[in-house]
Amino acid sequence: MLAVDTNVLVRLLARDDADQVHAAEAFISKGAWVSHLVLAETLWVLDSVYDLSRVQIATAIEMLLNHRELSLQDADVVTAALTHYRRRSAIDFSDCLVLEIARKAGHLPFGTFDRNFAKLDGVQRLG
Repeated sequence: MLAVDTNVLVRLLARDDADQVHAAEAFISKGAWVSHLVLAETLWVLDSVYDLSRVQIATAIEMLLNHRELSLQDADVVTAALTHYRRRSAIDFSDCLVLEIARKAGHLPFGTFDRNFAKLDGVQRLG
């Protein structure tokens, strides 16, 4: 299976350059894989460059999870991270994602100094 870079995923979601959208759609037409890192980078771009709201970012993640040509790395992990992200307005998606990656790997508790993040099950506030 093919894999995609952040800029391909951003074009598919932002749809702001018709030529690049067409090229991205053609590339993924037979299926493509999205790594956690590419997903996290894409969401950062949508937040910081495109100024999407949390609701819009959550919708974008859901669209990617349900996309017929895209396969997200450990979709179950992404789904669990999305659940946390939707419930906790003070936590970034990337924090939710790294927590769920650690949980799946059996590496909990997850240490942090972030008091909001520490409210999640499996996270331990340090200090």
